[in-house]
Amino acid sequence: MSQSMFTNGEVVAIRVSNELVTILKSHYVKSMKRYSYTVDKYPGTFFFEEELMKHE
Repeated sequence: MSQSMFTNGEVVAIRVSNELVTILKSHYVKSMKRYSYTVDKYPGTFFFEEELMKHE
């Protein structure tokens, strides 16, 4: 299992919209071998690391 790219409470941007969101929860999806993230503005949706980027 690799290290998570983002931490809970971190402000990140959604790549497609550049919208700023806060990470609420991260979860390692073992079958896909990557992390998924739940964010504050869209709690019913999850995002993978490649869909998010660090906020500068």
